[in-house]
Amino acid sequence: MGPTETVVSTTINAVSRVSGRLAGAGAYALFHMPLARSAMRSTERELFASAHRGSIRVNGKSAVTYRWGTGERPVLLVHGWQSRGSRFSDFVPGLLALGHSVITFDAPGHGDATGRSTTILEYQTILAELHDQYGTFDALVAHSLGALGSFHALTKGVRAERIVAISGVCDFAYLVDAFCSELRLRPSLKGELTARIGENLFPGVPADRVPFSVSHASETVTAPVLVVHDEDDGRIGVDQGRGIAATFGDRARMITTRGLGHRRILGDPDVVRAVLEFVEHGTTAAAGATIAAAADRTEGLPDAVPAAD
Repeated sequence: MGPTETVVSTTINAVSRVSGRLAGAGAYALFHMPLARSAMRSTERELFASAHRGSIRVNGKSAVTYRWGTGERPVLLVHGWQSRGSRFSDFVPGLLALGHSVITFDAPGHGDATGRSTTILEYQTILAELHDQYGTFDALVAHSLGALGSFHALTKGVRAERIVAISGVCDFAYLVDAFCSELRLRPSLKGELTARIGENLFPGVPADRVPFSVSHASETVTAPVLVVHDEDDGRIGVDQGRGIAATFGDRARMITTRGLGHRRILGDPDVVRAVLEFVEHGTTAAAGATIAAAADRTEGLPDAVPAAD
């Protein structure tokens, strides 16, 4: 743990010995609060300066939206935790060349959006509003937590003809376990956090479906799915990607990569090429293969920072 995490861990665990509910409220708030905000990279600025910008109000905060093209044949790109829409920059030119419009956004607490926190329900609200604006997406491409949020939205009325999950989270419980492990929270505090998640995010949902898992979407989501995940992902284990692929059986195709980690996978030319092929044709020749990172593309580049996408 870093210094900030150590202080937070000590404080919340100490409070939990006096008031479990108070500590649980603090843990729940922190669970939805990115501790860092990614800045736009210099290589992304020119592309994003050319986008049509908009905003979506959600719970008093403003998500920032970006669009290239007229809105016809829309493809939606959904970022993950402590990330931003600009991390998909390598996908945009190819999608435009194929005749798609491209839409992405910065969720509250991320990128250029306002606010300090966000939830899976706010992702659902943003995706639903974009769906209302543009109709069924030709494809939805999501990274990490964005994949979990997207599948949740897809069970609530959002529609996409094809779905791509890159370094995707399959199980909400996986995030809870990782959060509690990273902060070394006491077991009783984990129970309090889990209870609050059920009450606040999934009210009225049967107990066996709380918290949400992509496996719950197997009947609702009927589109073909491409799963791309790195075997060396130190943030979201490859078993999460395999869980997504297993959920959809014959409708899913999986590509594993090696040496790209959690973030660099979004900029790998072979990954971008395979995703574009799937978006356009619903299949890819790379499915079932392992893509190894070329040394000259990855040497000396950092992988994901702790707790970031």
